[in-house]
Amino acid sequence: MRIMHEVTTPQKLLENGNIKEPGFAKKPVWTYSRNDITAPKIRIKEWDYYIITNDHDSIDLTISDCGYIAVASFSIVDLEKKEGIKASSIKTFPMGKLKLPQSSLRGSLSYKSGSTEMVFANDGNVRTLEGRFPKFGKKKEELAFHIKLTDFPRDSMVIATPFDKPGYFYYNQKINAMKASGIVMIGDKKIVIESKDSYGTLDWGRGVWPYESTWFWSSLSAKLPNGDVIAWNLGCGFGNTTAASENMIFVNGIGHKTEDVEFKIPVDSNGADEFLKTWIISSSDNRVELTMEPVYDKVGPIDIGVLAMVSHQVFGKFYGHVILDDNTKISIDGLLGFTEKVHNKW
Repeated sequence: MRIMHEVTTPQKLLENGNIKEPGFAKKPVWTYSRNDITAPKIRIKEWDYYIITNDHDSIDLTISDCGYIAVASFSIVDLEKKEGIKASSIKTFPMGKLKLPQSSLRGSLSYKSGSTEMVFANDGNVRTLEGRFPKFGKKKEELAFHIKLTDFPRDSMVIATPFDKPGYFYYNQKINAMKASGIVMIGDKKIVIESKDSYGTLDWGRGVWPYESTWFWSSLSAKLPNGDVIAWNLGCGFGNTTAASENMIFVNGIGHKTEDVEFKIPVDSNGADEFLKTWIISSSDNRVELTMEPVYDKVGPIDIGVLAMVSHQVFGKFYGHVILDDNTKISIDGLLGFTEKVHNKW
């Protein structure tokens, strides 16, 4: 059994540019400030990433400031038709000019470039995501959206992870299973997001990390047959996780911590990953035993040698079981979520 260090005392995240107390928490006990970072501004990476899912659509939205580049992006995947559309807007060398909130608890951020606009507002009770992209659709129709997220859970996955290099760190919160509602318009086509079956997840990330990295991440928010809402955050491969892993299962907003998780992707005869074949996800404490049958691989390839952001976000149906802190075993039978593998040089 590996001991996971839970941090419960409110404190500054950084001391002399390094994480003061690495570990995990179930709420944001660390206070983040760009002013405490000792690395050059061009190496600081900050983002707010939201994904809204149900059984037929996936919508994700990002505003990021990654030092030398700022990105606002919106994508939608029709999981029944197995097709997706994505648009991005880019600015160079923002280095903090977007003024992303230094806390995930409340605060707003916005991005504007020409006719592209995106605003994420959070008053502590409701998160409102709205904006528009010109020439988004297949026929260059305009995209407009207004989405609300409510019913924030009691617990979330919060982790402060160092790297084996002074001044490098990752501070991250994942909030699963918020209720989502709203409207997305692509030209005259209306997509209605209904709170009865749609959930939102936030990936709130701040940090400084090495030029090249690879990570795995799996996320799910769904309703069980008995009406309970189950969610999870599973991941590995990023930073020095000696103090704690980022793996947590949630039932009705209550978090249950698990140990290290391994992701197994089938490979072909040349050793290349076969993303659309069955994945296996298991934990070292045997509390996570899952397979994922892929439905759609949303590929985001940018690879120009010195700069690479190659992502495979694979949506699929999960089968198997997870075990809670009180040893309750929950069967997973065909719930929809995603698992991704991302390789970056940036």
